[in-house]
Amino acid sequence: MLNPDLSDIPRGRGIFCNRTLNMRSVRAIGYDMDYTLVDYRVDAFERMVYAQARERLLSEGWPMEGLDFDPGMVTRGLVIDTELGNLVKANRFGLVKRAMHGTRMLEFTEQRDAYAETLVDLSDSRWVFLNTLFSLSEGCLFAQAVDLLDRGALPRPFEYASLYRQVRARVDAQHLEGHLKAEIAAAPERYVVQDPASALALLDQKLSGKKLLLITNSEWSFTSKMMAHAYDRHLPGDMTWRQLFDLVIVSARKPIFFTEQGPFFEVVDESGLLRPMTGPLRPGGTYLGGCAAQVERDLGVSGDEILYVGDHMFGDVHVSKRSLSWRTALVLRELEAEVSALESYRPTELRLIALMRDKEALEAQLSLARLTLQRLHAGYGDAPDHADTGHAAEAEARVHELRNQLVALDAVIAPLAKAGSELTNPRWGLLTRAGNDKSHLTRQIERYADIYTSRVSNFLHATPYAYFRSPRGSLPHDPSTLEHPERDPGL
Repeated sequence: MLNPDLSDIPRGRGIFCNRTLNMRSVRAIGYDMDYTLVDYRVDAFERMVYAQARERLLSEGWPMEGLDFDPGMVTRGLVIDTELGNLVKANRFGLVKRAMHGTRMLEFTEQRDAYAETLVDLSDSRWVFLNTLFSLSEGCLFAQAVDLLDRGALPRPFEYASLYRQVRARVDAQHLEGHLKAEIAAAPERYVVQDPASALALLDQKLSGKKLLLITNSEWSFTSKMMAHAYDRHLPGDMTWRQLFDLVIVSARKPIFFTEQGPFFEVVDESGLLRPMTGPLRPGGTYLGGCAAQVERDLGVSGDEILYVGDHMFGDVHVSKRSLSWRTALVLRELEAEVSALESYRPTELRLIALMRDKEALEAQLSLARLTLQRLHAGYGDAPDHADTGHAAEAEARVHELRNQLVALDAVIAPLAKAGSELTNPRWGLLTRAGNDKSHLTRQIERYADIYTSRVSNFLHATPYAYFRSPRGSLPHDPSTLEHPERDPGL
């Protein structure tokens, strides 16, 4: 039952809005499946991908013995630098704020020397954006492979870029060759997280008059098993997941699905038998391949009448927004832990804000004291023509005193700031932050996702009739920002 009192819903389960979205004007909602409609246990899933790719490399003579998947080594939103063999975290401007070579975090001076004149530009093939949870095993394996390469332990020499291509090919093979999905389908209870509220949220949307679409790159056999496992037990009576959707499209080949024309094939039975499609898409039908243009045409909806919900920043959100002007929602599963960590850190953050205000005041006083001493020594401005020793000594003592106060204050601030920089992950910190700024991932979310949330079931709390309003954008010179500098205008 839907609880009308939304005040007890954890903040991490909210739906956050970048661009105002009226759900009442949305006539169709499309969903990705993996890590969107079907949520996986990330550690178990990615550990299996890693293990299978590692075994492939081991069979090819790579010294992979003793290596294992480290779930904390890599996070979504990092960028692989294929030129230097690093993983980096950049802020919204592309400035590198943290970097790791192989499995070793770079010291500040090393990082400065490597990236002082370099900006992360995702349009450059040098950079590979790890923008989905599927990227975690790939990033971990690449970092470990860099260590092997640097030690001269690989069976043949590589440049870092070619090393990345080798690792990426082995990871991709696990998704393409079917062994991975076969293992998941054989034991879905080990990998799939049950979320009964998702079924109710979809049912609410369907019965409110919205067309529901499932558009996934997974093949039919895997899709049918995963959706049945995740949804059928939570639907009323004898209803199955198929009855939720007006259209099911498998093997969609996103992002090409959104940008190019492609033929549809109809899936005619449970075994996945295909036949060429003739005529328009049939309501309630299941299809393979195709293109978004025909979906718009046959359903009679287009552009901002369609909301597409997915977990992949590029393949789901970026391309559908840029190419078709669909409304977009990003599923960011890590958001719940991030919001919880921020809430727990809040008392420390408030103390840190107060201390930083004290530091700014001391720095202002020190700057003025240094300027006064400079004028006394040089004899200009409002300093006496011939500064006496007493005035200069007094000014020097003031400078010395203020510097000591700042050193003492920094000793208090440093551990508090360090704790804040390590929330959720001691290597990389918060997903949405890079230092004191927004992360590169956050910038992508702001640009391409109209709304973002941690899971599909959060739509249950919002209802199909919600009006999501974006917050007023704050600027550093706004009176409200000056009065409350702790308020963050971003994520």
